[in-house]
Amino acid sequence: MKAIVNIGLKAGVLDPAGKAVHHALTSLHFDNVSDVRIGKQIIMKLEGDDVKKAEEDVTKMCEELLANTVIEDYDIEIIK
Repeated sequence: MKAIVNIGLKAGVLDPAGKAVHHALTSLHFDNVSDVRIGKQIIMKLEGDDVKKAEEDVTKMCEELLANTVIEDYDIEIIK
């Protein structure tokens, strides 16, 4: 199985990197971009075939290590 975890800053948390990219895009005349948020994606190969267990394990990984849950949200996708 594969787990894909997308992590991004919560709404309301300032994103200086996103602001810098947005400014650069505007400077390059990409004027149709109204906001940019920068995040990260983690892709893991998991052993086993129990999707529910995989979701539980990856959630625990996010809560304990992968995401700073004070300022970040995460989304998990398990692909069998």
